[in-house]
Amino acid sequence: MHGRIRCHGVMSAPRKYPEELRGWVARMAVEVRRDPERFGGAIRRIADDPSVCPEALRIWVGQAEIDGGTRPGTTGEDAERIGELEAENRELRKANAILRGASACPSRRSAGRPSR
Repeated sequence: MHGRIRCHGVMSAPRKYPEELRGWVARMAVEVRRDPERFGGAIRRIADDPSVCPEALRIWVGQAEIDGGTRPGTTGEDAERIGELEAENRELRKANAILRGASACPSRRSAGRPSR
């Protein structure tokens, strides 16, 4: 489900919420969830206020809790760094494959031609 969020049983088109809204709503939900009396249904109540899909908010809250150290998982910063390292690894593998291919081809000079 890359980029798509399931809301109310329907697969929606990818939506981009402004980063400021995502951060604000996630922080508010994390704060409310810390209070056991207000925990139940907090995500749905908060999501209804700025018209945010509850499932999207659930994802944001989970990531905010991971980033805050209150839930185990890969932080956003670590996930970004892992993505960068994986991209670099792919590029290095491509470069190595090209170099291996080039070193396997005999050069024209070593093919018996006299050098000038």
